[in-house]
Amino acid sequence: MNQGAAGRQASLERTGLSHAQVAEHIAAGQVNDQGRQPTRTVSQILVANIATRFNAILGGLFVVIAIVGPLQDGLFGLVLIANSGVGIVQELRAKRTLDRLTVLNAPTAAVLRDGVVRQIPAAEVVLDDVVELQSGDQVVVDGLVLSSGGLEVDESLLSGEADPVVKQLGGDVLSGSFVVAGSGRIRATAVGPASYAAKLSDQARSYSPARSEIRNAINLLLKWISWLLVPVGVLLVFRQLQSGQTVDAALRGSVAGLVGMVPEGLVLLTSVAMAVGVVRLAARRVLVQDLPAIEGLARVDVVCCDKTGTLTQGSMHVVSVIKVGTDASAEGEAEAALGALAAAEPRPNATMRALADGFADPGWDPSQVVAFSSARKWSAASYDGKGTWLIGSPDTILAAALRDGRGAGAGQGNGHGIMDQAASLAGEGYRVLLLARADGNGEQLGILAGAHADGQTSLRDGAQSFLAGTKPVALVTLQERLRPDAQATLDYFASQGVSVRVLSGDHPATVAAIARRLGLHSADAGAGHVLDARELPQDADELAAAVRDATVIGRVTPQQKRAIVGALQGHGHVVAMTGDGVNDVLALKACDVGIAMGSGTPASRGVARLVLLDDAFATLPRVVADGRRVIGNVDRVSRLFLTKTAYALLIALAVAIAAVPYPFYPRHLTIISTLSIGLPAFFLALAPNADRVSPGFLARALRFAIPAGIMIAAASFGAFLTIRSLGFGLGSARTSATIVAVAMSLVVLAALARPLAGWRGLMVLALGSVFAGLFALPWLRDQLAIVVLPAHLVALSVGIAASGSVLLLLAWLVSRLIATRNS
Repeated sequence: MNQGAAGRQASLERTGLSHAQVAEHIAAGQVNDQGRQPTRTVSQILVANIATRFNAILGGLFVVIAIVGPLQDGLFGLVLIANSGVGIVQELRAKRTLDRLTVLNAPTAAVLRDGVVRQIPAAEVVLDDVVELQSGDQVVVDGLVLSSGGLEVDESLLSGEADPVVKQLGGDVLSGSFVVAGSGRIRATAVGPASYAAKLSDQARSYSPARSEIRNAINLLLKWISWLLVPVGVLLVFRQLQSGQTVDAALRGSVAGLVGMVPEGLVLLTSVAMAVGVVRLAARRVLVQDLPAIEGLARVDVVCCDKTGTLTQGSMHVVSVIKVGTDASAEGEAEAALGALAAAEPRPNATMRALADGFADPGWDPSQVVAFSSARKWSAASYDGKGTWLIGSPDTILAAALRDGRGAGAGQGNGHGIMDQAASLAGEGYRVLLLARADGNGEQLGILAGAHADGQTSLRDGAQSFLAGTKPVALVTLQERLRPDAQATLDYFASQGVSVRVLSGDHPATVAAIARRLGLHSADAGAGHVLDARELPQDADELAAAVRDATVIGRVTPQQKRAIVGALQGHGHVVAMTGDGVNDVLALKACDVGIAMGSGTPASRGVARLVLLDDAFATLPRVVADGRRVIGNVDRVSRLFLTKTAYALLIALAVAIAAVPYPFYPRHLTIISTLSIGLPAFFLALAPNADRVSPGFLARALRFAIPAGIMIAAASFGAFLTIRSLGFGLGSARTSATIVAVAMSLVVLAALARPLAGWRGLMVLALGSVFAGLFALPWLRDQLAIVVLPAHLVALSVGIAASGSVLLLLAWLVSRLIATRNS
């Protein structure tokens, strides 16, 4: 590097980019804007709701009716316009809501510019910016390390490697990773689409499968229906012309058959329900970052959560300092060391903040610092003339000394005695830390802190060697404050059959004690309900068996959290995970529904599908209830649409085989669809529904819709043929078929709307009354092509509908029995 370049590099490290340099990079397009919107643009929403396959089909059929007439048979065109309009309005509403919340949750970065560190949106970072990193930060650009204070980065989301990587001066840092310990500064070397994470995301989007069972099933059904429309349409026209009808009449009958087969409101219903769900969740200050998460919420039967920040408030206070060990320390030195360690932590967590509140900073100047890491479970600092001090999990710190044979004489008998004492305190609900010292180990600590560029010792081996030479000084007990709403939340989940699993890095006894205080009664030591993660097997099958009944698992590492989530999923559970720290990121990414706290680390918010912006654990029951309501109602109401598709297809085939006129005009099918599907579907889609949605959407829908379609097709087509055989005209026969189809469709609606007490029953009666009222006005009868039948034909039509309904109920019963036997 020449002298000029070296000077520019030194200036960059000292002051960062200037305002003019930033402007140059922006003008050159060297900005960290990924070019992707969190939601679809307005034009994309318009195209997605207008330029659809079925809009094109129905639009073409409307043109046919406009040519051959009468226009009353083109009423389905109004439904087409209404469907698209409602879909556009709802999605625009959801877009505005999501965009507003996304701004609140947008990732930020600390950059050094003109000598001042400032927080800016991650999308505004430019090439060559100096970015400051702290524990919990997500790396938003690729960069070169300019300085490192024990900087450790977890790259598991990119590489799959579980161990954190110590970053030395001059090392590379990749976007998409996150900082688990220490701090440092990097120079941005790749931003925006050129960054590693952006390229990886593009590849992932190209090959990742859809995660919504309902959406996949609906798309599959629509594909099948699309392929059937053309051959059925051609067959209908040909056979009706053979029956002696005019070309216009044959075309009208064919249009009626094809319109009936199209579930035009099914996609709209799904998108509107999702959009309404997004808006309702947003009203509860919940940001939905991935729409399929709403479906996942409806299926959740296990909620995994951390203790800190979820069951507890995340704040704590020091209760006691209990001297242990034989290491001679000056009076008050332990308290001074605690104050010094808290002051040395570059980004203190709740524990370190409690120590800082409880003990004054003695002013010791640290020469080396290893920041706290959830994977390591301890932090340390070396001070000239004061030695090296560390604080963390008693089990972790003492384990190396005990394995190394140095546990004898380690206070109160030996190291095992201290561990027993710590376990006893933890069983009383305290968080217990061990303060220890390691005289003369400053050089080892320096290697661990990444201070030596040539230090190649692995993090794990170096840490074990360092811990083996430590001497215990004191046990520190702290107590957490419980969330006032935690018990009510746990009670809700228990009432809904959703099991709660607490995964924590703390001692199992501590976590279990807090869980019991909150009424999680299965958090006892018996029946495998409380486990120590250090004793869990590595094998996936053995792990799944071990955690099957566990309620509390303590001493969990981030990698184990992910493995436990996977083990539960392997048992068929749908798992939601709540978290707020870097130790939760892997599990949040792996679970079915990751839920991050709004005040959590950028890394946890970045990978979660939902973000609780108000940090309220008590919001979760309402979030789950909203997910169940949306997807449960879509699951239920979709059967109405598929029933209509089934009977329309069967009637079309029957007409083609019998070579008779189609038993409905298009306007008749509009009446049937509006009264038995369109209007009630939107009421039912937004109704309360607390039932958990189980997998198997397509099988359930077809098991319901196929018997219903067969019976309605047989009854209405049978009524049509019967009236014709009695010598009555086409108008009477089509009216009779319409009466049968409406009556049986309302029976299907009543079966899906149960329980019928209250507004649901009134809705079914009102729809039946509206249909009866259509016969009261002569002008309306003429427009809808229905006639007033003689009393005996009305009785015959009603009798056929009643008989068909009884057979339908029996068919459903047989279908359920077969499904139960095969399950």
